[in-house]
Amino acid sequence: MERNHSSALIEAEDLQALITAKAPVILDCRYDLADKESGAQAYATGHIPGAHYASLHRDLSAPTQQFGGRHPMPPSAQFQQYARKLGIHRDTPVIVYDDNRLGFAARAWFLFFFFGHPQVQVLNGGLQAWLEAGLPLDTTAPAPTEKGDFTAKPKDNLLVHYETLKTSLGTAPWQLVDARDEDRFAGKREPIDPIAGHIPSAINQPWRQITDERGKVKSPATLGALWNTLAGERPILNYCGSGVTACVNFFAQYLAGRQDSKLYPGSWSDWCAHQRSGK
Repeated sequence: MERNHSSALIEAEDLQALITAKAPVILDCRYDLADKESGAQAYATGHIPGAHYASLHRDLSAPTQQFGGRHPMPPSAQFQQYARKLGIHRDTPVIVYDDNRLGFAARAWFLFFFFGHPQVQVLNGGLQAWLEAGLPLDTTAPAPTEKGDFTAKPKDNLLVHYETLKTSLGTAPWQLVDARDEDRFAGKREPIDPIAGHIPSAINQPWRQITDERGKVKSPATLGALWNTLAGERPILNYCGSGVTACVNFFAQYLAGRQDSKLYPGSWSDWCAHQRSGK
């Protein structure tokens, strides 16, 4: 049976009830690209009770190489080992959150979705929603748990890599969507990568526009209208700077009921590396 896509979100009060009833694995995904340890420091200051800290560069990415982007997708063995260390079994509920409008929590959600774990949800509104509900924080890390038996089953059909993308530009069936901010897409500003601009044929849909100012995800109807306007019936190939915030757009498409979305995991940083190498 196809899963109700709206169930990929969970509200703060429902998470509190779930913590009491089912002992989910909760991942605090707060991160700052300019200060890699700030998320861990924020976690130590206060986090949702029972949450583990999930570092983008240590836990949710593979080591950076020449190609593959700044935050490469972890291979199956790496992610499986990480999930088992957290005590995750095939039926374990997993909740992910951050404080940046899904900017990093969506990456964690995508990895569990990609590796075949259906019991994963994003906290709607993130940590701010938890605090606004008057719910407490904790400063202690969870005690070690029994190793889980999670088995990674990657959905490789969800990924499109550089070689395929390059050879299919202009003839591909998908609509390429860039999740970066408008000025980076337009090449007016590039603070991170060596080349400014965007991949030919791409259109821009900034990832922050998926949520409101409070970090709450817009309604499925609103999201559905957005993606239908941008792509119609064409499949959507998502990218961003390094394959992280593109997951916000992918998640929004999932909530809207689309089943044709894909991800270019290396994204613009991988594209730039290939362009500079002449390959």
